[in-house]
Amino acid sequence: MIKINLGCGKRNFGKDWIHIDGNKYKHIDHNDIIDFPYKNIDLIYASHVIEYFDRVEIKKIFKKWRSKLKKSGILRLAVPDFEAINSLYSSGNSLDYFLGPLYGRMKLNKNYIYHRTIYDFSSLKRILIECKFRNIRKWNWKNVDHGIYDDHSQAYIPHMDKKNGKLISLNIQAIK
Repeated sequence: MIKINLGCGKRNFGKDWIHIDGNKYKHIDHNDIIDFPYKNIDLIYASHVIEYFDRVEIKKIFKKWRSKLKKSGILRLAVPDFEAINSLYSSGNSLDYFLGPLYGRMKLNKNYIYHRTIYDFSSLKRILIECKFRNIRKWNWKNVDHGIYDDHSQAYIPHMDKKNGKLISLNIQAIK
């Protein structure tokens, strides 16, 4: 089974995964998250990555990734969830809670990059359908093999309160 973790950063999911990230860590197998050399992939996983691209760019990227998936391969995504963030903000939570999920300042080598967009389920589903994906649904981080690794697919407000907090990551997957 070929499984790819795109934009993995410091997170190493182990030897069963191919790790791709623009930064250079010891476990990284390739540095280009868009045009990587692997094909016939079973699972492409990108946690809190696609929001760094605008919506025109992401359509092209999804089509590229789709071409690398095998038939019935899975594209699994996690992104900041605008609907959840909006609900929490409207309930009186401080804007300070949401600056990271909304704007995503991250160091990539010597530069900083920022989020260019945000999604809710409907908007992301619509783009995935345009890119010819099917069976689009939400996924639960507790029910996937990589759920043992704490990444942004497990982002909660209050921070790290997985028991009483509200999940602010939209976790969605689609089939080629």
